[in-house]
Amino acid sequence: MRPNLILRCVSTVCFTALLGLFYAVPRLLAQGGEPQYFAIRGARVVPVSGPPMENATIVVSRGLITAVGKDIAIPAEAWLVDGKGLTVYPGLIDSFTDVGLPVAPPPSCEGGPRRPSSDAARGPEDRPYCTPWRTAADEATLSDKRIETWRNGGFTTVVSSPKGGIFPGQAAVLDLAGERAGDLVVKSPVAIPVTFQTSGGFGGGFPSSIMGTLAYIHQVWLDTEWSIKAQATYEKNPRSVARPRYDRTEAALAEALEDHAQVLIPANNSIQLRRALELVDRWKVKDATYAIYGGQMAYEVAPEIATKKLPVLVNLKWPEAEKDADPEDKPSLRTLRFRDRAPSSPGALAKAGVKFAFYSGGITSPKDTLKGAKKSIDAGLAPDAALRALTLSAAEIFGVAGRVGSIENGKIANLVVTDGDLFEEKTKIKMVFVDGRRFEIREPEKPKEPPKGDITGKWKLSFTTPDGPEESTADLTMDKDGSISGTLTSKRGTASIISGYLSVDKFNFTINIPIEGSPADVVFSGTFDGTSLKGTIRVQGISLDFNGVKPTNTTTAATTFGGAQ
Repeated sequence: MRPNLILRCVSTVCFTALLGLFYAVPRLLAQGGEPQYFAIRGARVVPVSGPPMENATIVVSRGLITAVGKDIAIPAEAWLVDGKGLTVYPGLIDSFTDVGLPVAPPPSCEGGPRRPSSDAARGPEDRPYCTPWRTAADEATLSDKRIETWRNGGFTTVVSSPKGGIFPGQAAVLDLAGERAGDLVVKSPVAIPVTFQTSGGFGGGFPSSIMGTLAYIHQVWLDTEWSIKAQATYEKNPRSVARPRYDRTEAALAEALEDHAQVLIPANNSIQLRRALELVDRWKVKDATYAIYGGQMAYEVAPEIATKKLPVLVNLKWPEAEKDADPEDKPSLRTLRFRDRAPSSPGALAKAGVKFAFYSGGITSPKDTLKGAKKSIDAGLAPDAALRALTLSAAEIFGVAGRVGSIENGKIANLVVTDGDLFEEKTKIKMVFVDGRRFEIREPEKPKEPPKGDITGKWKLSFTTPDGPEESTADLTMDKDGSISGTLTSKRGTASIISGYLSVDKFNFTINIPIEGSPADVVFSGTFDGTSLKGTIRVQGISLDFNGVKPTNTTTAATTFGGAQ
C-alpha cells in the first residue's frame, strides 16, 4: 500500500472515531497496591441519617463501612487517613442521568419514525419509539469518561437510564468504579422513565403530537395490564386457556413493574405537574408506583403533589436565558418569574412534606450540579435538606437506602472527603471512596494567566477530514478563573469536556474517545479573539486545523473559512 494512502486510512480511522464520540474502556480502579482496609480518623463526619459528629472515625473493611463514631478501635491492617480539618459526607447520588452508559446518536425522524435502538422489535410488538427491554445494567460501560469526571466531583452513585424514545429503557443504580462493567450495578431495574417525545410533526408518523403520545402511552399501559392478567390466567390453567401472544414491550414492562421499578413521569411547569397527577390516576397498572422528574415549577403546586404522596426528582439545571440569545427577544413576565422562582421549588416541596431528590439534568459538570443545589439553599432550602436530596432521599426513592445514601455500619463505603462545607464554592474534594476503593482527586490544569474575554457560548467548529468537510458544536461554559466545561456534539453524538481553560487569548479543552479499543485524549487548542476560534485538533500524533464561530456568524464564517455544510 502506498505511504500516502496508509496515512489517509489512519487519519480516517482516528477522526471517524473522534466524530463518533464513543468512549474508551479505561480501568477505573483505585490507586494500585492499596489495602482493603481504611480508617479515616479525627474528621468531622456528616452521616445524614443522624447528626454530624466531630473528631470521629470511620472504618472501611472490604468495601463496607464497619464502624463509625468516636473512640473507635482501628484495625491494625487499616491504612490510616488523617482526617484533621476534613469533613466526610456520604457519596453523592445523581438521581437521573445517563452517566455510565454509551452515548447514543440523537434520534432521527427522516423517512418516518426511527427507533433509538438497532435491536428493535418486529411483529405484533412493533411499536415506534418503544424499547423498554433495554436496561442500564446491560448497557453499563467503564468506557464512559464521565464516570471519572462525576466521581471527581463527589458523585459515587448515579441512577442511569438509556435515552431515546417514549419508553427508552429501564434505569439502574450504578456505582462509579469497578474492574468490569458488572461491578457498577448496585440494583436493577429501579425505574421506567417515560418521555412525551413526538415524531417531529407533520409527515413524521405517529405519534406527532403530545395528545397522540399520551394516547399511545395509555394504550401501552392498557395492553400491559391485559397481558399481566392474561398470562396469570394462562399459568393457572394452561390446558384450557388459549396461550396469550408474546409482546416484547408488554413483557419487559410487566417484569420491571413486578420488580417494583417506578414509572418516572416528566413534568416541569405547573400545567405539566398537574397533568402528571392526573396521569397517575389514569395509568392504573398492577404493581405500578410513580415519581415525577423535572419539578422546577413545584413552587406553585407542592401541596397538590403532597396529597398524592409522589416523590419528585428535581432538575438542578435551572432555567436561564439562552446563550447568545437575540437581545431584541424579550422574555415574558411569566418566563422571568419562572427563572427567578425555580430554585425555590425544593424549599416548597420540603415545606409540603414531599420527598425529593436532585439530578443533574443537562448539566455537564458536577461542580455546576452542586452550584445548582446551592441556589436552592439561597432560595430558602435548609442545607441539610439539600444534602439529603443528594444522598439518602435519592436512595430511599429508588429502594437502595439499605445500601447507600448515608454513613452507617454495614452500608457500602461510598464517601466524599472535603476540606470544608460541601456547598461552599472554595471547598475542595480531597478524596472519594467508591465501594471501599480510594480515589485521590488531582487538581486539573489551571490557566497561568487570567482569561481575556469570555469564551462561553455555542460554537460551530468547521474542519476537513480525509473524508471531506465536517462540523461539530462546542457548547462551552467558562468560570471566572478561565476553567472551561461543556460538551462537544456532532451528528453522531455528544461527549463531555473533561478539562479545559482559557488563559489570556489561548484556549485548550479535551475530550476522551476510544480508538481501536484504547482510550485517547482529543485536544482542541488555539486562540480566541472574542468572536471566533482558530486552532488545532490533536489525537494520537495527528493534527487537524479547525475554525469556530458563533451560530449567528455562520454565514460570515462560511465565506471566510470555506464553511463545511
